[in-house]
Amino acid sequence: MIHPSPTTKVDPTLTRTTIDALCDEDTPCVCLSFANTNYKLCLDPGCCIDKLRSMVGKTVLGTIHATARRIDPVSAGGRSIDPVAGRPRRVMGKIVGIDPRSNGLVVNVGPDMAVWLTLGAPGQEAKDFAEVEFITCDIEPGASFKFKEQA
Repeated sequence: MIHPSPTTKVDPTLTRTTIDALCDEDTPCVCLSFANTNYKLCLDPGCCIDKLRSMVGKTVLGTIHATARRIDPVSAGGRSIDPVAGRPRRVMGKIVGIDPRSNGLVVNVGPDMAVWLTLGAPGQEAKDFAEVEFITCDIEPGASFKFKEQA
């Protein structure tokens, strides 16, 4: 079921999401859904899986982290994570933050959805990109979610 989007503003570098479930299969994962979308992402829960257990069904704030294979600027398009369900493989969006010290970018990929990308391609540096630039990239397996607080 699609739920209406919250109307309160969130820091554009954070992700507002609902924790749907935790999987304890071969590789632990946290399943996230996003208001007013069909997204159902499965991400590595990092070190906070025990804290997340008490948050199932609740809306939380956190950050999604991934390593980009190669980032390409695009002149047209939108904001998205591909595929819509499962483990993410590709992102497209607008740069909302640049961290040259960690060679990373924060990319807005949808309403209240941001991905912190570490640049992994040889020769690519965060300082070579500009805020508000649209980019697209494939991401390495192992994208993760870091819990910050309950929303």
